[in-house]
Amino acid sequence: MYVKPAPDDSTPDETATEQNSRNDRGRTRVLTLSTIGFTVMFAVWLMFGILGKPISEEFGLSEVQLSWIIAAAVLNGSLWRLPAGIVADRVGGRRVMTAMLLLTAVASFLVSRADSYAMLLVLAFLVGFAGNSFTAGIAWNSAWQPREKQGFALGLFGAGNVGASVTKFIGPPLIAGTAGATYLGVVEGGWRLVPVVYAVLLLALAAATWFITPRQDRVPSHGTPLRTQLEPLKQLRVWRFSLYYVAVFGAYVALAAWLPTYYMNNYDVSLQTAAYLTALYIFPASLLRPVGGSLSDRLGARRVMYWTFGLMLLSTGILMMPPGHIVVDHPDGTQTTHLAYQLGIVPFTLLVVLLGCAMGIGKAAVYKHIPEYFPRQVGAVGGLVGMLGGLGGFFLPPLFAYTKAWTGLPSSTFLVLFVLTVICAVWMHLTVVRMLHGESPQLATHFEKPEPADQPAAPASAATRASKEAHV
Repeated sequence: MYVKPAPDDSTPDETATEQNSRNDRGRTRVLTLSTIGFTVMFAVWLMFGILGKPISEEFGLSEVQLSWIIAAAVLNGSLWRLPAGIVADRVGGRRVMTAMLLLTAVASFLVSRADSYAMLLVLAFLVGFAGNSFTAGIAWNSAWQPREKQGFALGLFGAGNVGASVTKFIGPPLIAGTAGATYLGVVEGGWRLVPVVYAVLLLALAAATWFITPRQDRVPSHGTPLRTQLEPLKQLRVWRFSLYYVAVFGAYVALAAWLPTYYMNNYDVSLQTAAYLTALYIFPASLLRPVGGSLSDRLGARRVMYWTFGLMLLSTGILMMPPGHIVVDHPDGTQTTHLAYQLGIVPFTLLVVLLGCAMGIGKAAVYKHIPEYFPRQVGAVGGLVGMLGGLGGFFLPPLFAYTKAWTGLPSSTFLVLFVLTVICAVWMHLTVVRMLHGESPQLATHFEKPEPADQPAAPASAATRASKEAHV
């Protein structure tokens, strides 16, 4: 129990030290528990990437039908990101995260009781609610972290994306080792046991979040009119950030769910091997997020985004090339084959890992922009960016399936990602060029928002600058 000392026993310095210590403990608890909770919810959100194979075998589903189960979960994990961020700013992230953990636990348990394709679609949609925890956690941590540490802290929280690999590791052995068994008379083994395990973990984390994090939460938008919170959404830059996030996060989510099936269908590996190979992509795409945040703090988010898009274009540009060879017809009627090309499983995996590294760093760089431009509307702006990024993850799995059906080429998956990355990179570069030319030639080597010391001698009027900033 904390007892306030008598006035003659304390000094202003001691009071400030105690206050700083209390704040440090509070922000550490918020960051730790929100990251763990987000990691488990992310695992639940994308568990159909591994459960999909045994579910398809039990219910006789086609590849397109399975893609819609995955897409349904991703859809609901995106739709509520904007409201979740706004509500977290208004009532506190502690309440929002606890509620999300409880709701996801119920939906996860119900998945184990599914007995039809229609029921699976509905439950996958409900489980997808877990994906909205991202913007609630971003808003919560932004409220607690000092500005100079926000890039790293938000990157560390976002590293909870590694939850996508949790099912990849525990799923196959758990499914194989418990198939045909029944626990407590009601819980079946096999793939149905996985969502039950997650439900128990989510309930435990809900209790920990509620009782361990500071009761006196921070609510940066408490009392702020909703219209004021939504005002930044009129700015074009918010929608541009959203498109970037489609490329680095929406594509990440879609590919994390799609790769196990891709490996099994194209390289004839087992479910467990496909899961481990997919984890090699997920780990760097998640764990490098704090690195991306730190680099963005030091070098600037736009410089980091240039490297991100460059690496993504390189990797997807190679991955999208279909196997083939050149056939030469000779005058004597004979044919010879030259330059045969076939991407083996090792180079394929290395390129996918490179793609994951770029995505992991890029995800943090995108979100570094938000508290810098919109410090009091992180929930609303971060919510919209996360929502549209997640919706990209909803549209991409069916698009992968349909482009494969149209072209007959499995590698068309990466053609889709290549085109998306080109659009993002071109838009960003045109924006940077327009910004630099509009301000001053002296800024030709500056990619970030100019600091006051960098301004030219005769700056434009405040109204002119505001108008320009709203469009870049």
